[in-house]
Amino acid sequence: MGIDETDTVLGPGSNVVPEVATKSARFCDRYRLTVIRMGKVPRIQIADGLYHVFSRGNQRDEIFADEADYVTFLRGFSKTVEQFEWLCHGFCLMPNHYHLLLETPEPNLAAGMHVLNLSYARYFNWRTRRVGHVFQGPYRDRHVTREAHLIELCRYIALNPVRAGIVSHPRQHRWSSYRVNAEGKSSDLIVPHDQYRRLGRSAEARRDAYRALFHAVPEQLVHEIRQATNGGFVPGSARLAAEIAAMLGRQVARGKPGRPPRPNAHGVST
Repeated sequence: MGIDETDTVLGPGSNVVPEVATKSARFCDRYRLTVIRMGKVPRIQIADGLYHVFSRGNQRDEIFADEADYVTFLRGFSKTVEQFEWLCHGFCLMPNHYHLLLETPEPNLAAGMHVLNLSYARYFNWRTRRVGHVFQGPYRDRHVTREAHLIELCRYIALNPVRAGIVSHPRQHRWSSYRVNAEGKSSDLIVPHDQYRRLGRSAEARRDAYRALFHAVPEQLVHEIRQATNGGFVPGSARLAAEIAAMLGRQVARGKPGRPPRPNAHGVST
């Protein structure tokens, strides 16, 4: 991520969008939605929005070398969550990237992510005695418009270290929220989402149901989530996705491959 110490930081609750982050901002009162253009990447900012956030090390290099790095990032993340009044429903830190599952009561995801990545980049460069970018371009985020998709995302995020061959089961990876949701490990960071609470009437029933989700995960689901995250697509509510697409001026739903049909002489696509 191209972060410089002179970059402007937008504080929580501010109505001012810094020039460094945007050239235009438009608002939709219906969803309390803001579209912020950060360079060439429009950011969907929604009050009470649910996001899958992803950020990778520059050139896929490590951003967490040892336990001290993981702990420092989580401390900074906890402070950012508190400062911007986010709700964290899940996370997973990998050696060269991280995943977050966040809910934003206010449309301030971009401002908070700027603070989070900037502070960690400064720390990491100081500790490794290096200069330059720590993160590979801007963070990626995927707005989740369907609550039922949250549990699927929890599975996808928690299984990252398994797919990478780091561990054989997600409970063996220390730097994720799996054991909080699956085993009741104490955490001041994780806030259970209503969708998680619906897994069972008691805490034990919810944990049992959550663990059962990891017995078999369809490969198609993993593929779809990865494509949506990398492409910035919005799954879920077609109505909200259409309105977001109109504001961004681009497609936010997964389209059919190939060129669009060409209209004939009567204006009908063929």
